[in-house]
Amino acid sequence: MNEHTNDTFRSGFLAIMGYANVGKSTLVNALVGTKVSIVSDKPQTTRHRIMGVVHRPDTQLVLLDTPGIHQPRDRLGDQMIRGARRALVDVDVILLLVDGARPYPGEGDSRAATMALSSGIPVILVINKIDAIAAEERETRIARYRALGAFDAVVPISALHAWNLDVLLDEILERVPPGGPKYFPDDAVTDRSMSFFAGELVREKILHLTREEVPHATAVVVRDTEERPGPLLYIAADIIVDRQSQKSILIGKGGRMIRDIGRKAREEVEAFLGIQVYLDLFVRVERGWRDRPGMLNELGLSDDPRGF
Repeated sequence: MNEHTNDTFRSGFLAIMGYANVGKSTLVNALVGTKVSIVSDKPQTTRHRIMGVVHRPDTQLVLLDTPGIHQPRDRLGDQMIRGARRALVDVDVILLLVDGARPYPGEGDSRAATMALSSGIPVILVINKIDAIAAEERETRIARYRALGAFDAVVPISALHAWNLDVLLDEILERVPPGGPKYFPDDAVTDRSMSFFAGELVREKILHLTREEVPHATAVVVRDTEERPGPLLYIAADIIVDRQSQKSILIGKGGRMIRDIGRKAREEVEAFLGIQVYLDLFVRVERGWRDRPGMLNELGLSDDPRGF
């Protein structure tokens, strides 16, 4: 950690939380200015605590993208909720994100609001997808979500189109004390490793390309990385599924699906790292992995707080 001697320098930690599929990862990526968290239209996309770093003149903000608040159905779901709760410890500001395109707040929004407001930490209500609401309906929609609790500020945004993020940053900075340290170097955008990022990109492509039970029954673990002449980075990853039928779907007829997943993930990893990548994917069946502590530990999803 590099200390900063300027008393006007502001730095702080922010937890971004909310119901599943409200756009938390999209907001993190928009604020950071590059992709550090995978995105899909399927709920519970984020399983780990993902950290993104925002650099501005005299400012450094560390964002924690947390798993979506939902009703857990297995041990994995329990761990995700615990991870979201742990992210609220020792942060300076909580951003409670809601999906403004939904006409009314749901039970998940209420649970997330209760969790955030009971923390004693300043909470900014961020109403996302405001661009999807007719202009004449916006004030009414904002009022409905504002009624979820006594928030320190309410900011409507569009994370997808990066609209009104300057106003959100102003509200955040009002609540981040000056004189803080610089936690990360100027070129750092996340605390996660390259291998973690590669595994998440493989999982993102699975979320995009498959359907029904396959996406949520899937996990990815990177087994090996090796720099080879070229220069070339070799990455070997296991895709873990619950059943043999899911393995067959992921491989696809003649291996077409697994090739598509690998190609799309490899292209993004190469663009991010600026180096040629050979991505070697294997699919293995681990029945009931979402309820097995040993498997969750292997995937970094155990009770250990470092897993999030």
